[in-house]
Amino acid sequence: MADMSLPTGDELLKVLATLANPHRLRVVAALTEERNYVSRLARELGISRALLQVHLRKLEAAGLVSGHLELSDDGKALKYYEVNGFAYDLTPAAIAAAVRTLSTSDEQKGT
Repeated sequence: MADMSLPTGDELLKVLATLANPHRLRVVAALTEERNYVSRLARELGISRALLQVHLRKLEAAGLVSGHLELSDDGKALKYYEVNGFAYDLTPAAIAAAVRTLSTSDEQKGT
């Protein structure tokens, strides 16, 4: 949410659900210090690349991180991730405003 506009209820719910995981919080914290590629980040966090990629996909889908492919000096393709700027004001009033825009459960399911 780089433009600092108020999130919709669905957007806020997605961000909060995404961040409600200790691995994803650690990923965001690590990427706050510097952008990184999957293999090195996995080693630093002590988790498998496969598990890290699951968490990175969820963070990317929520708009919290971005990934970019780059070629290393030896010609290998590396996907670098970095944190997108975001700030959420979690006050009772902000939550009340977001709730007014929540989709119905049928809309969320796509029915």
